[in-house]
Amino acid sequence: MKKAIFGVVLFVVISVVYLFLSDFSLIKKLIGYNTPQLKEPKTVLENGGELSFLDIPEGFEISVVAKGLDNPRVILFDSKGRMLVSETKAGKVSILEGSEFITKRVLIEGLKSPHGLDFYKDLKSGTTYLYIAETHQVARYSYNMETGKLTSATGENITKLPDGGGPASPAGRHFTRTIAFGPNFRTSQIIKGLKIINTQVDAKLYISVGSSCDVCEESTWKRAAILESDPEGSYTAEFAGGLRNSVFFTFHPVTKEIWATEMGRDNLGDNLPPDEVNIVKVAGPEHKFGARRYGWPFCYGDKVTDKKFNPDKFERIDIPRNCAETEPPVIEIPAHSAPLGLAFVPPGRNWPKEWEGDLLVALHGSWNRSEPTGYKVVRYDLDKNGKVLSREPFDFITGWISENKKNVYGRPVDLKFGPDGALYISDDAGGIIYKLKPKQ
Repeated sequence: MKKAIFGVVLFVVISVVYLFLSDFSLIKKLIGYNTPQLKEPKTVLENGGELSFLDIPEGFEISVVAKGLDNPRVILFDSKGRMLVSETKAGKVSILEGSEFITKRVLIEGLKSPHGLDFYKDLKSGTTYLYIAETHQVARYSYNMETGKLTSATGENITKLPDGGGPASPAGRHFTRTIAFGPNFRTSQIIKGLKIINTQVDAKLYISVGSSCDVCEESTWKRAAILESDPEGSYTAEFAGGLRNSVFFTFHPVTKEIWATEMGRDNLGDNLPPDEVNIVKVAGPEHKFGARRYGWPFCYGDKVTDKKFNPDKFERIDIPRNCAETEPPVIEIPAHSAPLGLAFVPPGRNWPKEWEGDLLVALHGSWNRSEPTGYKVVRYDLDKNGKVLSREPFDFITGWISENKKNVYGRPVDLKFGPDGALYISDDAGGIIYKLKPKQ
């Protein structure tokens, strides 16, 4: 009997030690967690080294303009050509300037998971503000465009957001917040008869806030949604809902409509549900929920019912269970690809004419899939008005994952065209900013 007990104890001890030394890889695979190991390529670290592991379009060249960053996410350019980068896990925003952005300095630090960035100039005062989206709020800081420095040490709160808790917190799922200024899509006041607050302003601040969970009932309309506000933060309202995690969005250059990437839920297998690109539109009088609904948590893809989500109790009456009442995506992406940054190819600058207006999407890469997918940038063929001509993407930049899919060399996040016409790509795993441009 004692020998049996000793054998069991010894087996447990050995098993625990093995799991610890293997980073619990067996358990992770059993529950569907399968993230390839990050390998930092030597060529990135060498001065003048070529990024030979990346496959890029013919006639282009790629280089590293910044390295050693801490979880770089959102890229923003000011009117003087400086590059601002949110380093989310480090709680700071850095600024890169000079020839090929060789000079780096911290613009502001001590923030709580800063992510989204955008500028807005107040026409009345002439003040330029830098808006920074932290996990719990959006705040604005007066910004000197000539010096590239903040002139206010303390931010002015624009809107409070549900606290994501940060990446290390149990409440930290979908803790990033992304912002961008865009046009007003509404034709009347959000709340009729309300004269104290004017919601009919020319420029609106749009804010994406992900869900607190994989699939659940949210207690607030400020989650799993894109919100809107005016530049002063006089109000915050829901613009669209049912968006589980639209981490990035941008505006179409012709239609000005919001195009947003969307990450589908986990734990439905390797191939479900599809990730998405949505055209997020304002609600009309026919939309009884006050805002268009894009499916989550009851639906996914092209109005498909999530049969595994059947809660016994669901109190919110503004969330449709009937998928016919939801909006379908404009593009479906293979499940677990984790689409993040997106950008439309601008005209000129020696880019191929036939690519003008096409959509580029950064696929950050899977974790909840037996065979990894993503880890690349793809291109969708669109006409000038945003009509999708082919829903099957073209590989644009590949090579961040090894052929055996066991190692990754980086994970693309944001895509931004700079004032020089080059495409800049942030890589939060490698701590890198890449620059892709046509060969001269």
